[in-house]
Order: sequence, then structure tokens, then C-alpha cells
Amino acid sequence: MATQDKCCTIVPYFKVQNGKLEAFKALSEKMVENTKKEPKCLYYGFSFDGDVAFCREGYEDADGALAHLENVGPLLEEALKIAEITRLEVHGPAEELEKLREPMAELKPQFFTLEYGFCRYMG
Repeated sequence: MATQDKCCTIVPYFKVQNGKLEAFKALSEKMVENTKKEPKCLYYGFSFDGDVAFCREGYEDADGALAHLENVGPLLEEALKIAEITRLEVHGPAEELEKLREPMAELKPQFFTLEYGFCRYMG
């Protein structure tokens, strides 16, 4: 069963440096505010377990994910001064993942190819 779903998700986990959690949370709030303006963002938010942060984010397609990375790039750079990405996954259909591989290569994500499914957000 093939899928018409073009949705892409980025799944990052961050380990925040000791004493820097409040600063990371402040940057997270700014990223959420910036991301609200992105028309292809389906959902976006941060969850925390102690000094581990997770960003829950989904986009209509690879172009939406790339627009997001450009939009929050400076804030992400600031966040990476006080936290490290311990795990990074990118999920989506093969043709969308191909658009993300080179632009995201420096972050060294693990790519998961969506083969079966649907997205209710698709028109």
C-alpha cells in the first residue's frame, strides 16, 4: 500500500547543560513563537524530562521543514551553545527525505522512510 502522505517530522532530543535549563526554555519559547508564522508547520512544541528536551515538530512536506530550519536557524545555533543534540531522526516519504538529506547532513540525522500511512492534514 503506497502513501500519498508527504508529511515530514523532525525528532530531536537535546541534553541541556547543568544550570542552563531556564535559558534553553526561553529559547524554546522564542522558537515556538517564530514557528507559529510558518504556513506549512502542522505542529510544534517542546517537552521536558529534567535536563532532556524533546521538540515535537511536523510539516506538510520537506519544503516546510526546510523553511522551518531557515526560520529558527539563529535560535537553534544559540540553543546548541547550551545543549547538545543526543538523537535526531527525520521521518517522511522517500522523495521528501531526498530533499532533506543534503541540507541536514551536518546535523547527522537518522532518516526513516515512511512506506505506509496517511495524514489527515493533507488536502
